[in-house]
Amino acid sequence: MTAPVLTLLCPLAGAAVLALAGRHLPRRVAEVVAVAVVLAGFVAACAAWAGFDGQSRILHLASWFSVGHLAPSFSLKLDALSLLMALMVSGVSALIHFYSVAYMRRDQGFVRYFCYLNLFVFSMQTIVMADDLVFLFLGWEGVGFCSFALIGFWSEDAANVAAGRKAFILTRIGDVAYLVALALIVTSLASTSLTELNARAGLLAPDMVTLLGLLFLFAACGKSAQLPLLVWLPDAMAAPTPVSALIHAATMVTAGVYLLMRLAPMISLSPAAMLAIAAIGALTAFFAACAALAQHDVKRVLAWSTVSQVGYMFLGLGAGDLTGSFFHLLVHAFFKSLLFLGAGCMITAMHDDHDIFRMGARLRRHAPGVFAAMVMGACALGGVPPAGGFFSKGRILFAAFTAPGLAERLLWVLATAAALLTVLYAFRLVFVAFFGQPAGQGGPEALAPVPKLMLAMLWPLALLALAGGALNLPGEAPWSGWLGHVLAGVPGVAALPEDNEALVSALDALISLAGLLLAWRLWGPKNLMDWRRPAALAPRVHAFFLSGWKLDALYLAAVARPYQALALWLWRDVDGRGLDGLALGAANLAGNASRSLRRLATGRVTATLVMFALGLALILLIFSVRAA
Repeated sequence: MTAPVLTLLCPLAGAAVLALAGRHLPRRVAEVVAVAVVLAGFVAACAAWAGFDGQSRILHLASWFSVGHLAPSFSLKLDALSLLMALMVSGVSALIHFYSVAYMRRDQGFVRYFCYLNLFVFSMQTIVMADDLVFLFLGWEGVGFCSFALIGFWSEDAANVAAGRKAFILTRIGDVAYLVALALIVTSLASTSLTELNARAGLLAPDMVTLLGLLFLFAACGKSAQLPLLVWLPDAMAAPTPVSALIHAATMVTAGVYLLMRLAPMISLSPAAMLAIAAIGALTAFFAACAALAQHDVKRVLAWSTVSQVGYMFLGLGAGDLTGSFFHLLVHAFFKSLLFLGAGCMITAMHDDHDIFRMGARLRRHAPGVFAAMVMGACALGGVPPAGGFFSKGRILFAAFTAPGLAERLLWVLATAAALLTVLYAFRLVFVAFFGQPAGQGGPEALAPVPKLMLAMLWPLALLALAGGALNLPGEAPWSGWLGHVLAGVPGVAALPEDNEALVSALDALISLAGLLLAWRLWGPKNLMDWRRPAALAPRVHAFFLSGWKLDALYLAAVARPYQALALWLWRDVDGRGLDGLALGAANLAGNASRSLRRLATGRVTATLVMFALGLALILLIFSVRAA
């Protein structure tokens, strides 16, 4: 049982060492410490998986505190879901740490960077393995803090600080729902254990189950950047590119959907909550795919893509297919980290220029390895068979298609449309960034070399992105459905009907290939001189999607500015003129009264005797009145 604990504690130890002694360590030693602890965590996760016998266990480490019915503990839930997730988080994070050594080689804040990165991994592993909702909230807030610190890492630029603050505030809005749900659980069940909550969920009233499901859904929307709390994630691209890969692929953005997977036995008791999860997922997948189709910044294309792909995970979970949702989570971690790290190589070669319209064929000739890796990632993202994304996304679309009810079928149509858009924006990025001739349009004249270590980290991820579908292949072969068999004992996992599976898979393949051909027609090499034609045909629609459906502007107009106006009125009128005016008025009144009384204190004996006589007369008058 020590291996899961080491998986959790190794990155925490690295963060502690770097925080306390990092300034006194040579750069190479600090980098070795940061990478070694995450690699050790990965080895421990492999050992934990190798020793797993298929039986779910609760590992109690220590009690935390006890107040009334609230008695949280440091306890870990060890089952197939948590151990596979821990394996993915530690493995992908280790590759990103190696990549960061080369990417951040000239940055003076490397100790702070790696300290936050180690702490990020620890916080995510806490979410992954915690069985106690209060303990889980420690990791939940930890990833929020680390994202805030790393998004605004280059704090010399005010825009980066604003992006970090925006992420922090929007995710905190979702966290309020988490705390409300936690309070309801404590009062209803007198326990904060996830295992007990799922086991005793049937004792709760149906309305309470629905309310808890919706509250946790809102909390998950904050962390996983789903409607309506998604606007922070595109701005989070202010972070260093390896951080973007870590946030999008292995840690924070998957935390929300993973929490819902953990709560699936309870949430599945509420059809309303399940439909809400599916609806949020399908709407977000389509919404973000449209936005990704209009972006020029390579990282913003991938950011909107992440929002869309996580939407598919929500859709699968809401359609009752936890296995399919987790399958896509794993495959997405592989291809999205590949795409972000590949984007980091592109940006490095372009001297920190992010605009895909200023890259072109010279980038392909300069870095053919990066080009090959990005094509592999685009195939996996677009679901082009036989890449991993084809099988994982196809499983979710099949789950939505076979779910009972007209609403689920409409969500399948919306998600299928988003799948077509996914192929379009994935290969738009590839064709525009690697096949153009944009010299003279503002790009750098000479490209920078891509460090070999950065390039080397792409190939394991490329292999996993292409072969990730093997984790859960459809069919009746002995090696098919491995992930489904492994997760069979996890609470909330249900089998899908097999009717029409071949039909839906064929339709998915047809859509992906049609999207690839359409992308070639719009942005392929034969149309290089007319790249912007699709945008020119509908400039207003293009601008609308480029702005993210103007959701930011809507929040500014409907929420931020009225709040600012209310705060200004409370400060200037209520507090300044009202409360401060009342206090100053009372002070002025007391001052005027004291000045009036001061005139009577002349210091003359005759005046004092007169005042004494008047006072005595007043006292006698009062006594006479009371006696009468």
